[in-house]
Amino acid sequence: MRCTTTVAVALIALFGAALGGGAEELSLAAAMRRARESAPEVGAALAREQAQQARWDEAKGHRLPTVSLSETWIRTDAPADVFGMLLNQERFSFQDFVQSDPNHPSPLESATTRFEVSVPVYTGGELSTRIEQARRAAEAAAGAVRRSGDIAAYEAGEAYVRLLQAREQAALLERALETVEAHVEVARAYVDEGMIVSSELLRAEVEAARLRDQLTATRGGARVAETALSFELGSHLGASWSLDPVGEPPPLEGGIERWLPRAGQRHDLVAMRHRVEAADLEARAVKARQLPRVGISARYDLVDDTLLGTDGDHYALVAMASVDLFSGGRHRAAEQAARAEHEAARREVEQMEEGIELEIRSAYLGAETARDRLTTARTALGAARETERILQERFRQGLVRTVDLLDATTARTEAETRETVARAEAHLGSLRLALAAGIPPEEILATSERTGETE
Repeated sequence: MRCTTTVAVALIALFGAALGGGAEELSLAAAMRRARESAPEVGAALAREQAQQARWDEAKGHRLPTVSLSETWIRTDAPADVFGMLLNQERFSFQDFVQSDPNHPSPLESATTRFEVSVPVYTGGELSTRIEQARRAAEAAAGAVRRSGDIAAYEAGEAYVRLLQAREQAALLERALETVEAHVEVARAYVDEGMIVSSELLRAEVEAARLRDQLTATRGGARVAETALSFELGSHLGASWSLDPVGEPPPLEGGIERWLPRAGQRHDLVAMRHRVEAADLEARAVKARQLPRVGISARYDLVDDTLLGTDGDHYALVAMASVDLFSGGRHRAAEQAARAEHEAARREVEQMEEGIELEIRSAYLGAETARDRLTTARTALGAARETERILQERFRQGLVRTVDLLDATTARTEAETRETVARAEAHLGSLRLALAAGIPPEEILATSERTGETE
């Protein structure tokens, strides 16, 4: 299944490259910036932040007066209603009343245009608590946006480095194949002259075939990596990219003590703390329902026997106060549930704080190990290159076999590959450490650039 998916993605990349034209130039910093601005997950987080901001505005709006306009129309022959509507229309006539049958009046039509203003005066603190709760939720959503931007930037940076690594490995294999093919031609000439046995030529041809196969697989992997980069950047999957080199991995300055203090300010942790505060406010808001509620309203009515008529006009001022004397224990149960959820969220924050510290320590050790491996790989690469150079000289003098030279070339190619992988992992280790510590990965790149200029 995985092989089928890989082939499919590679085909998409090939057809997209054919249709998309030339490759677009891209640097690591530009890739990370582009992902931070246009990655789908960042857009989703921004939409959630906008929703929370709107809910905050909605909560604040409940403090303001509610103004409404309504129009009602009724036709009835109910005696009490007919009598009252005639009075409201200011058309009541006592003479008509005594001459008619009040118990069986004729049907009457009445239209009422009502303007009403209502204002909450006291809600037991629930309204102010809900507003504060909505504010904390909006702040949590803002933190989620910043964290999603950091993650998107890191993932774009990882895809960028992986693509560079795959392309560099392909270039190494191309050079290795050229070298081995040259050895094959020399070995063939030596066989023709009777200087070496044919088995050495066959061994060289086998090594060349192995490198061709490895090169084909590596080129396919590079195309898949290019598609992955396009995905992280929010571009079409067939886009082609011309990548700038990334230079040396950024240094790990200051030891782990430099990174741990940033843990408490990581955006997702800050967002989680705001959610805990919102959960704490929920218990306060639920408790406020048990307190009295007071409000006032004013209304002005225009009443007529036609819609929007103005024959009768009346006003009313109303003050309302209410309190729940018994609710079957619902308020108490809701308050207990809110407090329990707050406690659960508080414990999750404590666990998250410890988890972030563990993540930083693990990332730091990983980055440190990656740099040590890079140093070792470069030492081994220098030795492999020198070994190959010496054996090439001795091969020209007829002092070593073709097989020995092939082995030296293979060892040098493997050492180059290990150095490429180690260098990529050193870059990624620094980016992972920045992400774990809550530092924008771009800051690490800036440190690397300053170090490069100093060197």
